[in-house]
Amino acid sequence: MLEPEWILIFLLLGSFVGFMAGLLGIGGGGILVPILTSIFISHGIPVDNVVHLALGTSMASMVITTFSSFRSHNAKGAVVWKAVRGMVPGIIIGTFSATFLASYLSSLFLGVFFALFMAFVSSQMFLNKKPKPSREVSGNMGLFAAGSGIGAISALVSIGGGSLTVPYLTWQNIEIKKAIGTSAAIGLPIAIAGTIGYLVNGWNISSSDNYIFGYVYLPAVILISLTSFITAPYGAQLAHKLPVSILKKIFAVLLVCLSIKMLVSIS
Repeated sequence: MLEPEWILIFLLLGSFVGFMAGLLGIGGGGILVPILTSIFISHGIPVDNVVHLALGTSMASMVITTFSSFRSHNAKGAVVWKAVRGMVPGIIIGTFSATFLASYLSSLFLGVFFALFMAFVSSQMFLNKKPKPSREVSGNMGLFAAGSGIGAISALVSIGGGSLTVPYLTWQNIEIKKAIGTSAAIGLPIAIAGTIGYLVNGWNISSSDNYIFGYVYLPAVILISLTSFITAPYGAQLAHKLPVSILKKIFAVLLVCLSIKMLVSIS
């Protein structure tokens, strides 16, 4: 699977995902999972495991991406640490627990769930829907509950949580740029907990000859992380300079197209 053209594809994929992660506070799973699914199917990975492998590889790739994005946003003072501290315990528990559930679900079910969720995310982005700020930041129990739910859904669709975290935080009266920065910070524990969960739950399919460990394909993780680490700060810089409503609409259409492609691949 390490032909030169695939190395180039993984590097380019990482560049785009990293930039979008920094710009929109997302982890990039909406892009990675459908494309990785297609790549793995073309290389003979059994359909029963293909979406699981795409989810786990995407999660592992997001560790470096989200760290780079978070570091850039934090340098600009755009992380609300009260929200991070309150949500992270729930994020870790929800994310890790949901990987156990994912291991028992079929690739078809996960693919359909992913597509439906991305359709919802896309509609919110395309319509530029924003919840009206109507309250102050929740207490620790409210943040923990929100973190648990966001973590669980993030693990099942391999996202950094930005598509859920950013609307939730803006509803908590946190302005959009700080919501994006805080989402990037929360994406890091999501990625770490999700990676560990997919490693543990997929360990029985590991193949060191093919560099597959659990539900993680190591070469893709390394190559995607290499370029996403470089490009994420540029996306974060742009997020603090430009309105992103038009870009969100373009991104929304892309997510729908990729999700449809994944459904066609696994059906």
